[in-house]
Amino acid sequence: MFSAFANTMKVPELRARILFTLAVIIVVRLGAQLTSPGVNAAVLHEWFRNQVDNQQSGSVVALFNIFSGGALENCAIFSLGIMPYISASIMLQLLGAVIPSLAKLQREDGGRQKISQYTRYATVVLCIFQGYLLAKSFENPQGSLNFLPGITTTEQKMGLSLVDENVRGLGFEIITVISMLAGTMLLMWLGDQITERGIGNGISLIITIGIVARLPAALIQAWHTFVPSAGVQAKANPLVLVAMVAFFIIVIASIIAITQAQRKISVTYARRVVGRKEYRGGTQTLPLKLNYAGVMPIIFGQSLLIFPSTMINMLFPNSPTARNIASSLASGGAHYVLYALMIFFFSYFWVAMMFQPNQIAEDLKKNGGYIPGVRPGKPTAEFLDFTMSRLTFAGAIFLIAVAILPQAISQQLHVPYITAQFFGGTSLLIIVGVILDTMRQIETHLLQQHYDGFLRKGRIKGGSGFGATRNINQGEPAKQTTMVMLCVGAALLLIAGLAFMLNR
Repeated sequence: MFSAFANTMKVPELRARILFTLAVIIVVRLGAQLTSPGVNAAVLHEWFRNQVDNQQSGSVVALFNIFSGGALENCAIFSLGIMPYISASIMLQLLGAVIPSLAKLQREDGGRQKISQYTRYATVVLCIFQGYLLAKSFENPQGSLNFLPGITTTEQKMGLSLVDENVRGLGFEIITVISMLAGTMLLMWLGDQITERGIGNGISLIITIGIVARLPAALIQAWHTFVPSAGVQAKANPLVLVAMVAFFIIVIASIIAITQAQRKISVTYARRVVGRKEYRGGTQTLPLKLNYAGVMPIIFGQSLLIFPSTMINMLFPNSPTARNIASSLASGGAHYVLYALMIFFFSYFWVAMMFQPNQIAEDLKKNGGYIPGVRPGKPTAEFLDFTMSRLTFAGAIFLIAVAILPQAISQQLHVPYITAQFFGGTSLLIIVGVILDTMRQIETHLLQQHYDGFLRKGRIKGGSGFGATRNINQGEPAKQTTMVMLCVGAALLLIAGLAFMLNR
């Protein structure tokens, strides 16, 4: 494996793609530090620090901050991150499963370009809406949205306001919406550039880098929790840290194994003649993934579970009963039960929307293929549906265990949530899936140039579910002059950022 990493620098095209990707990633991380005009980032940063110290990082704000790579904590222009585009993509995929015209458009030549265009239009609409809500939340954090509960105490303690009263108003809201919209559009464009001229799926890599960027802060919190410092006792037993490191390795190995697990269905093709062409018969395999839905059920479950508690706090801010119900939905026993049921439901829902056994059976029949022991047509569709249902059941149980694990570790072992999130849940599933997919692309480039890949036996299977790349990069790598300018610019930005941090 280590020789494979060394070989990546020996292939000129692959080296150019990797350097281009790294340069774009530096630009992305810089945008996560540029504060939006009119907002005092120090107040929000202090509020987030108090949330971590009080073990209250499982809220909707914390989830937004994780997926934005810490940009929300800095009130940055990338605060919305790439999630509006992901939301729009999911909406179009689900609509394509229920609207025949969209489903037909997805199968036509050039239809995907149209779907991509519609997705971008939907992204603009979502950015404007979410940017406006974010601007209103910055102006009045304790208002009806209650997006940043308790931040008034932080403002009084620091003697500062998140947004100065002289700045608030329509002008601030317009500037904030434009900044957030421009940030998301820039991220989307940079993601497309990585996909075409870099390595890996650009959108997925941007999300993954944002999540991994929180790792240093997670390690610092874990250190303060388990390791005593001068005059301060450890908040938890240091032996638990050793057990967690071993458990972390086991969790990652399990996620990789389940992510790549497949049920291979043998398909036999008969010899046939079409016009003047003769097609040989043979046996191939139809792979059915164990975790076909990927991370989508967890994302849907989190979104729907956060929504009721948020609405209850907004509608009844002063009611103790409403506060108890919202707390139970956010972290109580009812939370785990509803969370598990939603993940189980959405696992089957996503498979039902995206996996079409009737279409597969019809395609096999047209191409002269059949599954040994199963009659073509409807019996084949029923067999595929039955097989996929059993696989989905096992995949759903796995997703439930992975999704609940971070919250259980955080509450039972008193581990900061920012640290516990790397033991499962959405973050770890996305990281593992994207890394596997990127390694597969690098391995393909190496094998094409007659170098050894990462594995001497077998091949790395593609990522599943969220952001899995279906095609190897089709665009030309960046020119040498462009690469030199990008690398120099990235180096200057990195030096300027380090100088700014040292002078703070």
